[in-house]
Amino acid sequence: MTETLTDAVDAGGDDGADREAVERERAEMRDFIKGLSPDDIKSGSWFTKLTAQAMNSYTEKVDWQYFQERYEGVPADAIVDQRIKMAARYAALEGGLSAGAYTAAVVTTLGSLGGASPATVPAAVATMMVDVAFISQLQLRLAYDISVLYRVPLDLSDPEDMWKLIRVAFTIRGGEVVREGVVKTVPVMMRPLIKRFYSKAVLNAAKGLPFVGKFLLQRNVIKIGIPVVGVPLAVVLNRYTTLLAGRHAQAVFRNEARVIEIAEGLSERSGHPQLMLWVAWLVIAANQKIADDEALLMRHLVKSVRDRHQLVDERLAHLVDLDPVEVWRRLDAEPGDVSDLLDVAERVATVDGAVNTREKAVISELQHRCRRA
Repeated sequence: MTETLTDAVDAGGDDGADREAVERERAEMRDFIKGLSPDDIKSGSWFTKLTAQAMNSYTEKVDWQYFQERYEGVPADAIVDQRIKMAARYAALEGGLSAGAYTAAVVTTLGSLGGASPATVPAAVATMMVDVAFISQLQLRLAYDISVLYRVPLDLSDPEDMWKLIRVAFTIRGGEVVREGVVKTVPVMMRPLIKRFYSKAVLNAAKGLPFVGKFLLQRNVIKIGIPVVGVPLAVVLNRYTTLLAGRHAQAVFRNEARVIEIAEGLSERSGHPQLMLWVAWLVIAANQKIADDEALLMRHLVKSVRDRHQLVDERLAHLVDLDPVEVWRRLDAEPGDVSDLLDVAERVATVDGAVNTREKAVISELQHRCRRA
């Protein structure tokens, strides 16, 4: 939803307009489903086609400027919060419309989807496919919106960036969304079902987009696999899984924006950009275990130094084992005041949390050498 979601947020969530937008989007999804073959559905290839349809034109239109024109001067956190809430509202409305059409026959068919005959699959799963496709598109675009609002660049023509968006949008990294504690926002009675929905949510990138399609289809069966619950379950589960997916995307992209901000700030202030990279890597390598945020910081530090200072250190890039003596030699050979590197070391050490003993030792040695210089 390009215009529909944005217009609803701006309008403050008018019930009639929201329902009209959802029904219009569902009609588009029905047309999309009609163009699928039975094999597309069972193989998961529907998801490959959906991502192309959902994201190609969308990413051309929705960029930082798109949001600036609508929310100029508004902090990203405020915009993201409203978009997540509105997406969850749309998901709930769609859940109610879809659930009303589910029948016991559909549920029975879904239970043996893998073995259902090609002749019966389209009619039996059409309603569910509209539901799955609608929510999939909604969550993909929501995650993309959040990345844009936090100014975390994603090039969806790059398979790595595309896979990153998929993992974030569908919270498919080992139930990470549950571990984040966001599930506490869900009513107590719903938590077991939410945890079941996200259980074993691990995918291998090598399996590709069709595998994601099969995964999403199977996961969605949970929502309608309890016939006695019906519409209320579909509404609530649609709402909360979209809410959690949005909060997960916010946590991931906001954190990356924080790391990018640190990298760019260090690069901008540094009077010794090349030596800064060596010191940063020395601190990161001190613990002999590289955290995700540390790897992310180093990647953005290198990029920022390359962009701002037109500097690429090939020796560092090809380094396998870092010898601290090499860093101290470079530091001692640097003329003038190098105390700015202390700030670098301290910021790098804290990017992933509290400073550990080995990082403290590196910073202590750095302080000693800066004073001596």
